[in-house]
Amino acid sequence: MAVSSLLRPFVKPCLPSVVKPEITYCLQLTENYHLEPGTTGGGSAGAGEGENKSEGKSTEGSVEMVHYNFDRVDLICLLLSFIFGLWYILKKHWIANNVFGLSFAIKGIEMLSLNSVTNGCILLGGLFLYDVFWVFGTDVMVTVAKSFDAPIKFIFPMDFLEKGVWGSNFALLGLGDVVLPGIFIALLLRFENSKSVGSRFYFISTCVAYLAGLILTVVVMHVFNAAQPALLYLVPACLGLPLSLAAVKGDLAELFRYEDYPSEDKGKEQAGTKYD
Repeated sequence: MAVSSLLRPFVKPCLPSVVKPEITYCLQLTENYHLEPGTTGGGSAGAGEGENKSEGKSTEGSVEMVHYNFDRVDLICLLLSFIFGLWYILKKHWIANNVFGLSFAIKGIEMLSLNSVTNGCILLGGLFLYDVFWVFGTDVMVTVAKSFDAPIKFIFPMDFLEKGVWGSNFALLGLGDVVLPGIFIALLLRFENSKSVGSRFYFISTCVAYLAGLILTVVVMHVFNAAQPALLYLVPACLGLPLSLAAVKGDLAELFRYEDYPSEDKGKEQAGTKYD
């Protein structure tokens, strides 16, 4: 499903109008249950009816387990994702691996979020130390990354100029090196959207800083011919630049005050103050 979501924006414009993406379908799976008199339903029967003891008569009902809406474009994308999956299983090609890796990374950034810049600084700072220790202090991280045969990393042939797409000397980049800075950059984008000024200054500049940090990682790896912890270069780039720019622009205090979901706590505090 992750690959299907990634392919959809590219596939939809290429399809003829006969496909009619406005026609939608629904996949719905339900679980039926039957409670005899005097018995207690399990958790799968849902809250309420299934958890109460039936008194004097049997109880029947159903619980919705799956509800998924899709259209014909989704079906075509799903077919293409099966082709990518078959290609990866049979050939383990780096392009197929990276398609799956990119899909998982995008889904990870969509599903995970940081509530504040403070939390982002703590998370990235802790992972900075973690990555440095496990790459420079031990060989565990490098050994696992090379031996674990699954699309949990991006791989790029360093001999691409010589062998093209069939290169065999690969450089690795873990999905965490994309997802973790990514959720922080997404937080900066939401911060700018909350200001309603139409600017993407922090978002774009931090994306450029991330790219520069990634290039620096590759350069250092080639110069020293040794594995490098990507977060050693990405964390200073993704934290240092936006915080420095915010300090120069006078937005630093506002940036650290910003929270994605402050309404619940503030609402409770205001309600508590009202009724005290």
